[in-house]
Amino acid sequence: MKFLSIYKTVETNAPPSQEMMDKMTRLIEESMKAGELISTEGCLPSALGARVRLDNGKATVTDGPFTESKEVVGGFALLEARSKADAIEMATRFLNVVGGGECELRQIYEGPNGCA
Repeated sequence: MKFLSIYKTVETNAPPSQEMMDKMTRLIEESMKAGELISTEGCLPSALGARVRLDNGKATVTDGPFTESKEVVGGFALLEARSKADAIEMATRFLNVVGGGECELRQIYEGPNGCA
């Protein structure tokens, strides 16, 4: 089963410490070797982003930063797990490395023969 893990956190606009980067590098390498992690990326600050909304056929764009948000998407990971419980355990390991935040886990639809 594939799961999308969406990491949400309070935006600090400060880069991670070298210690955290080292821990994250180890976790990523171990998870990829174990076949649990397919892909992962972090997001740049919301000040560089935009939100696009379509309402009644009209698109509106709001440039970042998104100060009205308590939390922003900080990154994502695509996980390969045997079960939802395994995906929860993987998300918990990640959150222990970063020291907090929230991961929303969503199972990815896989049609016949594993196709999306």
